[in-house]
Amino acid sequence: MNQTDIQHLSNDATPRVPSSTRIAIISANWHDDIVHQARDSATRRLIELGANVANVQNVELPGAFEIPLMAKKLAESGQFDAVIACALIVNGGIYRHEFVTTAVIDGLMRVQLDTGVPVFSVALTPLNFHDHDDHHEYFFNHFLKKGEEAANACAHTLAQHAQVAQLLAPQAA
Repeated sequence: MNQTDIQHLSNDATPRVPSSTRIAIISANWHDDIVHQARDSATRRLIELGANVANVQNVELPGAFEIPLMAKKLAESGQFDAVIACALIVNGGIYRHEFVTTAVIDGLMRVQLDTGVPVFSVALTPLNFHDHDDHHEYFFNHFLKKGEEAANACAHTLAQHAQVAQLLAPQAA
């Protein structure tokens, strides 16, 4: 097989999401007013792309650190085609945010490699986030954009996985 056997999907043409596709969106409740912007915009975009609203499941957790384990449980269940994780991990003046960020991102990567279920991250760590009006407004709007981007990436990835599955399927004699 060579690379020309796999079609390249353009960023300009986001593929449709089959209505039967099941997607879990996990969100952390720290700064939920901001984080839910990503969750809600991802959901809206997935529905625009053809997903059935009943097949997009939202799961809320206390914080970002808990997300990888839940992503693993959802992915291993066989009930979801993809998982999207949303969190705002802030620098509270201690280095813990770096540990949490690394643990979450590494954990999400491990989930998708171990299960074969695509996992998308909108777990963002802004540099020196301060909970005042300017930062709040910026990240409130930024998470809207990032949720939509995650939904688009999800649609592209699922379409590409479907193409590869067809390419790798045994040919009928």
